[in-house]
Amino acid sequence: MPSINVSFQVIPQVPGEDTYAVVDKAIEVVQKSGVKYEVGPMETTMEGELDQLLEVVKQAQQACIDAGAGRVMTIIKIDYAPGGVTMEEKIYKYR
Repeated sequence: MPSINVSFQVIPQVPGEDTYAVVDKAIEVVQKSGVKYEVGPMETTMEGELDQLLEVVKQAQQACIDAGAGRVMTIIKIDYAPGGVTMEEKIYKYR
């Protein structure tokens, strides 16, 4: 299966408004997953196989709940091409 990109943003509903601490728990899931990723100010982008990346997103949502969020809205973007898609091909000229 080709490598693709999945970007996602979690928006946890958190009592007391300590949102960043809960989002950090979602990012920890990505870090521990072993997939290639890049954290941005509004979303995290990952590279790998679709099923694996969607599983990481599901685990990140659960991490938010486990960290105290009562609800989590998640926005997901998928960039798929039959031959594969890399983060590098999109951003190399800006580095």
